[in-house]
Amino acid sequence: MDVIPLTMSSSSKFLQIPTTLTLTFKLSSSPNKPTNPSLLPNPSNPTLTLRLHQTHKPKNPIFHTPSKTHHHLHHTLFSTPPNSPAPPPDHQSEQFKAAQDALLEFLQEFGVSETEATFVSSNSPRYLRMLVDGVLELDELGLWRERERKEGRELVGFKEKVRYLAKEKGDNGKVAFLESVVGLSLSSAMNLARHLSAETLPRLVEKVKYVKEIFFSGSNDVGLIGKNARRMMMHLSIPIDEDLQQTLSFFEKIAARRGGLDMLGFGDATFRCLIESFPRLLLLSLDPHVAPILEYLENIGVPRERMTNIVLLYPPIIFCNIKVIKTRVLAFREVGVEDKDVGRMLVKYPWILSTSIQENFKEVLSFFDLEKVPKMSVGLAIKSWPHVLGCSTSLLKLMVDQLGELGIRNKKLGQVISRSPQLLIRKPVEFLQVVSFVEGLGFDKETVGIILGRCPEIFAASIERTLSKKLQFLASIGVSKVHLPRVIKKYPELLVSDTDRNLLPRMKYLMKKGLSRRDIAFMVRRFSPLLGYSIEEVLRPKLEFLINTMEKPVTDLVEYPRYFSYSLEKKIKPRYWVLKARNVECSLKDMLGKNDEQFAEEFMGVGSMLVPLPPSPRQ
Repeated sequence: MDVIPLTMSSSSKFLQIPTTLTLTFKLSSSPNKPTNPSLLPNPSNPTLTLRLHQTHKPKNPIFHTPSKTHHHLHHTLFSTPPNSPAPPPDHQSEQFKAAQDALLEFLQEFGVSETEATFVSSNSPRYLRMLVDGVLELDELGLWRERERKEGRELVGFKEKVRYLAKEKGDNGKVAFLESVVGLSLSSAMNLARHLSAETLPRLVEKVKYVKEIFFSGSNDVGLIGKNARRMMMHLSIPIDEDLQQTLSFFEKIAARRGGLDMLGFGDATFRCLIESFPRLLLLSLDPHVAPILEYLENIGVPRERMTNIVLLYPPIIFCNIKVIKTRVLAFREVGVEDKDVGRMLVKYPWILSTSIQENFKEVLSFFDLEKVPKMSVGLAIKSWPHVLGCSTSLLKLMVDQLGELGIRNKKLGQVISRSPQLLIRKPVEFLQVVSFVEGLGFDKETVGIILGRCPEIFAASIERTLSKKLQFLASIGVSKVHLPRVIKKYPELLVSDTDRNLLPRMKYLMKKGLSRRDIAFMVRRFSPLLGYSIEEVLRPKLEFLINTMEKPVTDLVEYPRYFSYSLEKKIKPRYWVLKARNVECSLKDMLGKNDEQFAEEFMGVGSMLVPLPPSPRQ
C-alpha cells in the first residue's frame, strides 16, 4: 500500500513549556473552598481563591465544539457557575485577557477570519497558559532586554510580549488551532505542528474541515460502527500488516475513552484520536488524492452515506493508491464477486482492501480448493460474510472437520457455507453445543446432519438467545415435546424464524380470520411450515380465495393446512374451476392431494387434466 511519508522540518522554533508556574492569588474571606485546589500552592487553605475574568466564548458552526476535557478546562478558567455573579477582574485575568487579544490579532495575520481566530483564541487555554507563563518567566529572569535588542525595538506591555513569544514559536498559530479545534493535548499539538510546518494556517483549517466531513458526516449508522469494529476484531486470527496494526491501535484509543467503541461514529469523541493515530491525514493533498478514492468507492456501490463506515473502520484506505485499490477489488472476480458486490462487502468489512486480508484470501481459496468446494460457493460465502477472510485456514479447518463429521463435505459443504458462512468462524465447542442441543430434541447423528444441510443457520445461532426461545414459543402454542421431532424435521427453519416479526403476526392473522390457538397448534403439528408463509404473499390471497370464491369455512384448513403449500394460480384455482364446472363438492385434501393424473381420472373421467376457463363476469 502506497503511503505519503511524514516530512520533518528543522526550521521551526518552539518555546519549551516552562517548568515553573507563576500564579497570583488573592486572599478572600469566603469560606468556600476553591473549585480546583490542585492549582493552589496550599490546597488545604480554604481562604485562597482563584478569581478569573469571564470571557465570551463565540459559537462558530464551522468549528466543532472542543472535546469535553478542553471544554471543562476552559469553563474553569473563563466562566463562573450558573446564577453566580462574575468575579471582578484581577491581575491574573487581565494577563490572560491580554494574551487572548494578542493571539486573536496574531492569528488574523495568517489569513484566518476574525470568527475563526476568535474561536481558536477562546478555546486554547493550555497554549495561552504557556505564553502567559513564558512572559512571566522572562520578566522574572530579566531576559526581555536581550530579545528587545534582537528585535531592534522596545516591547511595551504584556500583550506585545505575548505576540512576540507566539511569533518566536514559529508554528504560525497551528498549535493553538490544533488544541482548540482538533482537541489535541499541548504536547501532541506541538509535535504535529512541526510536521505541518509547510502548511499555511488557512490551508490547515480547510483540511480539518474536509477530514471531518469525510469521516463524520452523512452516516446514519453511528451506533453500529463500534459494534462492527468489535466484530471485525473478534474474528481476526491472521498476522496483520502495519495498516491494520495502526487501525487496531486507533480502536484501542477509542475503547479507552468514556463510552468505548460505541463512540466510534461520533465526531467530537473520535476526531482527536483519529488525528493522533493518523496525523498523515492532515498532510494529504485533498482533491488530487482523496477525491478519486471516494468517487471510485461510490462507483462500485458504496452509498455516500455509508462512506463514514469504511473510513472510520479502516482509515488507511485514505492513504492508499487508487490503482492498488482497483487491483484488490478486481481480485474478487476470481470467485464470481463483481465490483458492485465488493462495494457492499466494504461497508461490512473494509479490511478486505488491506494487504493481510488480500494475502489470506489466496490462502482461503487454496484451502477450499483442496476441500473440493466449488469456487462459486466460496464466493457466495465471502460476499455474504467477508469476515471469513480474517480467519486463518488452520481455524477454518477445525470447523470444516466438524462439519465433515456430520456428512457435510465437498459440494454439500459449499451449499452450507454459502447459506451460512458464519459457521466457518464459529468456535468448534459452540458448534458442538448446538449439535448436542439438536440431538436432545430426539434426533440421531444422521438426522442432525440432514437438518444441518437443510438449515445451517440453526448451527450458527445462539442456543440461549434464539433456539431455546423458539422451543418456548412452540410449547406456548401447544406443540408438545412429543411432536417436536416431527415438526422440526419437517420445517427446521422454525428454530431461526423471528418470533416477533414473523411467527406471532402470522398467528394473530390466522386467529383474526377465525382460527383458534388450538386450531393453529394442531395445524402446525400436521404441517409445520404453516407459520413460515408470508401473510401478504401467501396466507391472505389463499384465504380470501377459499372464503370468498370457494365459499368454504376457514375451519376446513384445520384438517388440511397443506392447502397453503400449493400454487394459487397453477393448482388451486384451476382445480376449483374444474370441480365447479362439474358441480362437484369435495374436501380440500381430495381436491389438492392427488396428482394431475389421479385428479383427472377421478373427477373428469379422462387420463389427462383439462382446465376450463373461469366463468366470465356477468354483464
